[in-house]
Amino acid sequence: MSKAAAPKPVSVRILDKEFLVTCPDDERDELLASAEFLNGKMREIRDTGKIVGIDRIAVMAALNMAHELLGQRGHKQDVQQSIGVRIRTLQEKIELALNKGNQLEL
Repeated sequence: MSKAAAPKPVSVRILDKEFLVTCPDDERDELLASAEFLNGKMREIRDTGKIVGIDRIAVMAALNMAHELLGQRGHKQDVQQSIGVRIRTLQEKIELALNKGNQLEL
């Protein structure tokens, strides 16, 4: 039985500020990608000049990303419902075809 490696601090830079975040080695790449994504979103908001202050920019970025995530979840549910309807329609067609085939064999 091997011990899991202890989480290590990773340095990420967001809006020219450095943050140390502890995470397991196997999640390091995802953390860095997330920090880069967040940094980009925060820069977009900051560069509009409408919002001042890193904490306000961070909140707006978080709200924008949460909105996008919820929108994608809603879209995913719509797609799943559509696929479910299509599958049920195909099942009905298959059952009808099989029943017709059974009737012809008699």
